[in-house]
Amino acid sequence: MNIISKYFPDLSEKQKAQFAALYDLYLDWNSKINVISRKDIENLYTHHVLHSLGIAKVMSFTPGSRILDVGTGGGFPGIPLAILFPECHFLLVDSIGKKIKVATEVATAIGLENISFRHCRAEEEKGKFDFVVSRAVMPLGELVKIIKKNVSHEQRNPLPNGLICLKGGELEGEVAPFRKYAEIDDLKSFFSEEFFETKKVVYLPL
Repeated sequence: MNIISKYFPDLSEKQKAQFAALYDLYLDWNSKINVISRKDIENLYTHHVLHSLGIAKVMSFTPGSRILDVGTGGGFPGIPLAILFPECHFLLVDSIGKKIKVATEVATAIGLENISFRHCRAEEEKGKFDFVVSRAVMPLGELVKIIKKNVSHEQRNPLPNGLICLKGGELEGEVAPFRKYAEIDDLKSFFSEEFFETKKVVYLPL
């Protein structure tokens, strides 16, 4: 948990308590429904929570913003972002029902009130949002085709509405069709841990 405070020192007591509660909750749920690799659960705060919060290093959502998390799995990046931005609303969708169950139970247990969940494929979600976020859920081109319909034309944030996703490794080919307007940030610029050496945040205005 200290790693979260290290990079986000201005958390309220409520936010600190919510982040601190995540480990035991995910440990418990993961023993019943595997949403995080069992070998990786001890790295929850670095590999999952802090990684999710990498989005916040490139975009500070304006209060009232609506954000769609596509392919959320066990709740990443949506749950950490919902804790960090309590005045924004997050909808987390995933096609696998048991993963949505885990994410819902975790959010309920920590008292997150600015979040909702839907068990569906991203293609089925018709709502409009300021931003769509995701974590390595599918190639960029495929993702853009699916979520373009969900990006609202109404602007309320400093950056134009669009897609913000967490990616790793070699992105040259994936980003090539969007290179004129894609913005790519290396997470190693923000976080010093070795895990972030190859991790990136890709922002596409849509």
